[in-house]
Amino acid sequence: MKPYYECGACFLRQARELLDLSTDDEDLKFRLMENTFDYLAKNFSKEYSPNELASVFNQNIKRKTGCSDPYVQQKKLGTDVAMSMISQIKEILHEDNSLENHVKMAIVGNILDFGAFDINTDVQSLIKQHLNKSLAINDFDALKSALKKHDEALYLLDNTGEIIFDKLLADKISQFDVDVCVAVKESPIVNDACFSDASDVGFVNIVSIGIDSAGIVDSMISDEFREVFKNSSLIISKGMANYEGITEMNLDNKDVFCLLCAKCNPIAKDLNVDITSHVLNLSSFVEVGDS
Repeated sequence: MKPYYECGACFLRQARELLDLSTDDEDLKFRLMENTFDYLAKNFSKEYSPNELASVFNQNIKRKTGCSDPYVQQKKLGTDVAMSMISQIKEILHEDNSLENHVKMAIVGNILDFGAFDINTDVQSLIKQHLNKSLAINDFDALKSALKKHDEALYLLDNTGEIIFDKLLADKISQFDVDVCVAVKESPIVNDACFSDASDVGFVNIVSIGIDSAGIVDSMISDEFREVFKNSSLIISKGMANYEGITEMNLDNKDVFCLLCAKCNPIAKDLNVDITSHVLNLSSFVEVGDS
């Protein structure tokens, strides 16, 4: 996905929040915001995906402030919110134990996103409002067919807290005799899940993408993960940043399903849905360069 004009303002909001969470040094904040302005002025273009641009200034601010995990408290909050709702989610799934309902609940979990929302947003209330939301794009039949065709799936995880919802879906997918490998970030960025986060909620088959990028960025992933991605013919991509990145990758001969809540105008525009829509999208893209 290419940037939309609104992405520029969102980057600056993210940078401000990241600086406030990373340091109390006002002079350092000023210099790093100058750096962010300079970087975006030179690179904000259709040449890069939004998550690639966000990755670079996030990584720079982390490095320059020495704060390796600025969103640590928000990640804990996300997990606490998810855990407080898990009984309700399981009750919903008990009443309708279908794969499609598990998909819907996993997408509801995508609301636990402190990168897309202001950090003071009441995400728990938003989740409750979205529990009965139908899918604006529903390629469920294609997903079910794909699960019958493949015996392995690469699941690109998104946010801490949200992954508790993903675990329920992954367990359901395994009932189709499909082994699920989940991909996480090598080190913290925003509130994205890392290895320990995925392990703590019960995932066993875990692989790192090799970098602390926002979503998946083709030019940044490790050689090891590139090989994993290349050999994966069924990919479940969770969240907006992964959507932004995976749509710029070579997806030849792959069944790729993007699961997300369209929490911003650019994503909604790109998918031709209303903002806050829930989406299960079978993604078919032309080859983009060499991978």
